[in-house]
Order: sequence, then C-alpha cells, then structure tokens
Amino acid sequence: MRRRRGGLNFGRQKKKVNVAVVREVCVWAVEILITLLLAFTLVYFVGLRTSVVGQSMAETLEGGSEILVNRFIYKVTNPKANDIIVFLPNGNEKSHYYVKRVIGVPGDTVWIKNGEVYVNGELFEEEVDVTSIEEAGLAAEEITLEQDEFFVLGDNRNNSEDSRYANIGNIRKEYIIGKAWFIVAPWGDFGFL
Repeated sequence: MRRRRGGLNFGRQKKKVNVAVVREVCVWAVEILITLLLAFTLVYFVGLRTSVVGQSMAETLEGGSEILVNRFIYKVTNPKANDIIVFLPNGNEKSHYYVKRVIGVPGDTVWIKNGEVYVNGELFEEEVDVTSIEEAGLAAEEITLEQDEFFVLGDNRNNSEDSRYANIGNIRKEYIIGKAWFIVAPWGDFGFL
C-alpha cells in the first residue's frame, strides 16, 4: 500500500504556457476589436438611415423612401448648392428629420420672383425639373444669408415646408445632420442620389 504524502511538493513541474496559442488568441481579439471599431465608425458617419416624410422632395425622393445620410462630409466641408441635406428645423431634437435641397449658401442673396429662384441676381441652375413657385413666402423680398446659414427648398416646390416659411427659415450649419447620398428603399429606387 502506497501512502500519499501531504503538504507541498516542490518537485512538481509547472505547466508550460503555450505561447503560440496565447499569441493567436490576442491576434484574434485585436482583429475583432478593429473590425467592430471600423463598423461602428462606418455606420455612425455614413450609415445613418432615415425616412423621407411627405412629398416635398417628389420626384427625387418619395414619401417613405429610406435614405442613408453621410454625417462626416459636412465636418470637413460645407454644403454646396444642389446638395440634398438632412437637418433638424431650428435644431428641434423632437422633430423628424427634414430633407431638402440647398439653394443658397452663406453670403448668397436669394430671391423668388415670378415663380423663379434667383441667387445673387442670376437664375438658379436647377439639377432637377421643378414647377414654377406659386408662393414665394419670405423670399418674395431678397434674403441675404449670414455666415452659417443655408437656404433650402423641396423639389416639389408647391408642396414643401422649407426656408420660404418662418417656422423653418434659413438653416444654420449646426442644425444640419448630413448629406443624403443613397436610397435604400424602395428597391425600385435603390442607388446613389
């Protein structure tokens, strides 16, 4: 009969750590972390998804269309004329996102006369076909845009709540969420704007 000895046994060998396995696990963990960081960054900056509410951008965008918004681009540059932007009217966080086309940029003078839009005294070059404007609103007289203001209109000019009306007015840059750049739904309109 063998007796088992109690107490400490300094003769035992330590278990060896498999360095290759630890290294492989660390590489996998770093790769997963980088992938998650890239995915989050991509979705946050260019993948904000929102719906178009109403018919103010019809023919370009129909009510209910799902679009992706690039939130990064206007952190490094300013919106340009004919860009389609997404913004919160007067910075109202409780409002739905508005989607409109930029007509005037800071320093421009905008005026609607005889149903046509004039920017800095010249007829605005539209990128889409639009109807003659029936109601000029605030733009019946010349509007000069301040340093951080933009004048926007919906493509469906006679069915759009936009910068012509006091409750929207000129859009300050800080209220702009980003640039609409891709239609994800409906499938028939899938593609770049």
